Amino acid sequence: MARRHIALGLDIGTHQVKAVIAERQRGGGLPEILGTGIAESRGLRHGYIVNGADVARSIKAALAQASAAAGVRPKRCYLSIGGVSLDEFRSSGEAAISRADSEITERDVGNALAASERAIPKQVLQNRKVVHSIPLSFRIDGEKVLGGSPVEMKGGKLSVETLFITCITQHLNDLVAAVESTGVEVEDVMVSPLAASLVTLSKTQKKAGCILANIGAETVSLVVFEDGIPISLKVFPIGSADITNDIALGLRIPLEEAENIKLGVYTSAMYSKKKLDDITTARLSDIFDLIAAHLKKIGKHELLPAGIILTGGGSGISSVSDLAKAALKLPSRVAYLTFNVGGKQQQKDSSWAVAYGLTIWGLSTEEEVGSGIKLPAKAGKSLLTFLQQFLP
Repeated sequence: MARRHIALGLDIGTHQVKAVIAERQRGGGLPEILGTGIAESRGLRHGYIVNGADVARSIKAALAQASAAAGVRPKRCYLSIGGVSLDEFRSSGEAAISRADSEITERDVGNALAASERAIPKQVLQNRKVVHSIPLSFRIDGEKVLGGSPVEMKGGKLSVETLFITCITQHLNDLVAAVESTGVEVEDVMVSPLAASLVTLSKTQKKAGCILANIGAETVSLVVFEDGIPISLKVFPIGSADITNDIALGLRIPLEEAENIKLGVYTSAMYSKKKLDDITTARLSDIFDLIAAHLKKIGKHELLPAGIILTGGGSGISSVSDLAKAALKLPSRVAYLTFNVGGKQQQKDSSWAVAYGLTIWGLSTEEEVGSGIKLPAKAGKSLLTFLQQFLP
């Protein structure tokens, strides 16, 4: 019997835990979804674990549901990490070319990347761990390399500018411990915005320049792409739960009804539509103001032709796309996912993007995974190549 290639993607959000079990298809294309599971998150705040036992119970519930549907229980998973602990830092490094004929090799690229990481000030990495190292640009003897990799070109000195994505070490350790307490080993980790980008953005959008914004319950995370490369990542401590709270206070109704009204679900509550729109618009404007300020900081305000793509639970608000377009002066749309289920295409809301993206990541790199690889070493080494070649 042929070996089955199966991957489990686990997205532990502040609002929900989502598990997706998928199988690689012989003919290629998107993996087939065997089972999905969802459970209410408990024990988390802004992505931080405040009660490990509660988090573990939520994970178990989602895994049980997904495993029952799939008819298989994977022993390893690909895990996302998000929340306000994520941050970025840029650094540069250089290395002398090692070969006598001056031809640049992968070893030289690795040496330059290592030098850029050593150049990060110690206080920046205090209590933090590098999750991904993404080379943004290379120079050979001061001249910029066009077209990506400098391998097989010639020169005397190779320089690189690198984007480092980091998280708080304790947060990562707590998250891994919560997962592994359920009997599932964490094989690798990817930050949530990048995992979501694997199934919500096309290669054309990433090449032209775009921003993917996930409006979660307690955070808004975004990743900016240009020339096919993620050039910036940011997380803000604000989310769709704040909109729900504003509606509950403004209309003096229970939180449950406020949540339904926010998402356009019919309720018996009586309210002014204008007042509701004013409340929702005010909070969404705060969110898009933060995004606009970040784009200005990195010099990309109004300069991303493919615009903003919205995901997450907050993207279900009917006015969100129009507000984003007006606030950022960019094309705007809400992402939807197409799952391959039993050979048929099914639509899923974009809140599943992270978990599904993790299965694609896992299945695409499965042959590179060794039992001795420690988290998160593999992700940083192969991430850029993976992102550049992937076409949803």
